[in-house]
Amino acid sequence: MKDFTAGVYRQQREYKSFSPSFINAPFAWENRQIDQLVEQAANLLGELKAYAEILPDVDFSMPMSIAKEAIDSNLIEGTKTEIDEVVLPQTEIPPIRQDDWHEVQNYIEAINFAIAELPRIPISIRLLKDAHKILLSGVRGKHKAPGEIRRSQNWIGGSSLADALFVPPSPEELPDLLSDLEKFWHNTSLQLPYLIKIAITHYQFETIHPFLDGNGRCGRLLIVLQLIDAQLLNKPTFYISTFFEKNKVSYYNSLDRVRTANDLEQWIVFFLIGIVETTQHALKTFKAIIALPQEYDVKILTLGSRAKNAHKLLQRMYATPIVNARSVEKELDISFSSANRLLKSLTELGILRETTGHSRNRLFVLEKYLNLFRS
Repeated sequence: MKDFTAGVYRQQREYKSFSPSFINAPFAWENRQIDQLVEQAANLLGELKAYAEILPDVDFSMPMSIAKEAIDSNLIEGTKTEIDEVVLPQTEIPPIRQDDWHEVQNYIEAINFAIAELPRIPISIRLLKDAHKILLSGVRGKHKAPGEIRRSQNWIGGSSLADALFVPPSPEELPDLLSDLEKFWHNTSLQLPYLIKIAITHYQFETIHPFLDGNGRCGRLLIVLQLIDAQLLNKPTFYISTFFEKNKVSYYNSLDRVRTANDLEQWIVFFLIGIVETTQHALKTFKAIIALPQEYDVKILTLGSRAKNAHKLLQRMYATPIVNARSVEKELDISFSSANRLLKSLTELGILRETTGHSRNRLFVLEKYLNLFRS
């Protein structure tokens, strides 16, 4: 990678756009830390994949992993939604928070859609366009050609093209650049580790910035898709946006350093450290999730004949950790009064916590479990 040239700046009237080099080519690197990080990341991802394959409770918690990724990916873009809000129905969200809530829900829908489509459609610009259309549906950016490759010039930072921090390639360059990106991902003759390919792909996608809006979210969504497509993961038990959000300045600076100094290796090191830290955190979370049923079961055995329904409810709350009596009534097919009594008992046992303080329309949270996704 010492010979790597990120691209060139092209004069476009009153501004210069960046024209990235094609990446469908062999890569070699001198930094031996990359080899160590690839091995460490691959081992950790293998362990995480094994958990998802053999432990049934991980399936129930999958929506929370996706929600965590959606929240932090949107947070990078300035959309602030708490994990508690994401698992609530829209009717429970204050009007001032509705737009942010909707954007996160769109991200969740987009990633679920794209994963479901993978067996039918390989990773491609077509699949990303479909996911992007969902991402911007009915939210800020809905008028910026959802699902369409841009036909006009965009920019990052600043108030106009004249004072922008970065101007991606011009629209007429996009067909060739995106074709090269697809070829790079599917080119098996390059014999590159998949994690290196994913790192380079993310850099190149963010540099191309093919959409008028939503490029950051779409590019981070692509990371999860690539991990699953490469069979490094079998399920979306991964939320790297949390690492990017916590290291937001370093994230942007590292991407920018590739373009300004042709230093691709430092980006790959940063990306792989993100993979390692994210996977370690995910493993810690899932190990904690696995321990929770044992703790809960000891307590709910005291409920006698209601223990069976209590177990069913807690299992379902791994996907939706905030409920009310009406949702419990419907989920367990029991009477409203029975649902209320069950919630009251679980609250008295310290398993659930009532969050509203009201006598009616109360909400109950599986507090200890939800805390695992708040950090």
